[in-house]
Amino acid sequence: MTGKPATSRALRGIVGLTSTAYFMVVLDAVVVITALPRMQRDLHVGVSSLQWTVNAYGIAFAAGIITAAALGDRFGRRLIFNSGLALFTLASAACALAPNVSELIAARTVQGLGAAAVLPLSLTILTTAFPPEKRGMIVGVYGGLAGLAVALGPIVGGAITEGISWHWIFWINVPIGLAAVLLGLRMLPESHGAPERLDLAGVSLVTAGVVAFVWALTRANDVGWASAEIVGSLAVGCLLLAGFLWWERRATAPMVPLRLFASREFAMGNLTTYFLHGATFAAAFFVTQEFQLARGYSPLGTGLRLLPFFATPMIVSPLAGALSDRIGRRPIMVAGLALQALGYVWVASRGSLATSWIELDVALLVAGIGISMALPTVPTTVLDAVAPEEMGKASGINYMAQRFGTVFALAIGSAVFAAHGHLGSPAAVTAGFRPALWTCACFAVLAALSGIAITSSRRERSRKAEPADLPIPA
Repeated sequence: MTGKPATSRALRGIVGLTSTAYFMVVLDAVVVITALPRMQRDLHVGVSSLQWTVNAYGIAFAAGIITAAALGDRFGRRLIFNSGLALFTLASAACALAPNVSELIAARTVQGLGAAAVLPLSLTILTTAFPPEKRGMIVGVYGGLAGLAVALGPIVGGAITEGISWHWIFWINVPIGLAAVLLGLRMLPESHGAPERLDLAGVSLVTAGVVAFVWALTRANDVGWASAEIVGSLAVGCLLLAGFLWWERRATAPMVPLRLFASREFAMGNLTTYFLHGATFAAAFFVTQEFQLARGYSPLGTGLRLLPFFATPMIVSPLAGALSDRIGRRPIMVAGLALQALGYVWVASRGSLATSWIELDVALLVAGIGISMALPTVPTTVLDAVAPEEMGKASGINYMAQRFGTVFALAIGSAVFAAHGHLGSPAAVTAGFRPALWTCACFAVLAALSGIAITSSRRERSRKAEPADLPIPA
């Protein structure tokens, strides 16, 4: 890393700006979830097309993360971060102008590439500005401010969709993005990592493999699980992902250095990330469909009812991050993952039309508190397991695990939904909703089990002995 030590004022600026960028990307994801039922009606598409408006973003995001991190190491993290912000902003305008679902999916793909630069580099810029003993609290603040976007997302998205048009959920990114780019050019320090060659073969193999798997999961209920199309897609996906692992073992500059997974904390931390975010996003997707299409709530009414679920990161994540600096990551993380699983099991078992939305909200609140406890502790555990010079790549791998977890959980959950229900009537929506939520609950249980398997890293066990001489931004 290059650059002079940051002053307290500069550190506050770094926290604020990286959190603002995170705010924009997270707000977009949550706002889109709230608007999906109205988009489905206006664009005259089914669940599979609706799913691709989400998955195109997620796959592009996941595939571009490591490349963006490598570009940041080579050409400058501030430069690539600001370039990603600009691309995300332009793609948001293209989404708003899209006249049909095909062009919307294409614009969402470009938007995902922009987000691929914003999120991992924002975390890398933030964590490299602070010493290890402060990172839990700072990442908690980062997650908590972004939690404000999660809390506001359903309400903002519902109000805009209901009062104006779903197109405007993308327009709101444009002024935020332009302001963030201008401030980023002035406020963020430039830094570099070890320059490496880009692993374009690795990116191509993993992207094509994931697309093949998601295509099979999306199409299976329409054409049959035993059809040549599905069997062939799954076989191609397996071969491509096997080829990706083979290539990564032999590449001189792999996008995913497999040696990092020799660390139990790093390997299990990323597996926990995969299941945690998959369960979180898929559950939000299906609960939104249930509230609007089965229970008949408006987009704004749905957003208000989901506020207890979405608002908890804003309050709980900073507290959980600070507490984890004092007592360790693992207790906070495992307790949170257990609460998430408990909340989803509650919703899945009681999620009929006869159950009050208030009871479902209480269950979602339990899950939301658990998610908020895990959000700052899981990525910090992953970053604590690697050397400082490897944090950029480790952050990229962790975000890739998040996105792929989201893509696969949504694809599997949608396949389960389509096998048991459809969007034709409230009863049919609920018939698919409950099995889909059980899929989310299974992902949450697997997240808890993988979290239990994480042991404290040597760096975490020793960090309390290190002096804390850097001022904390107010």
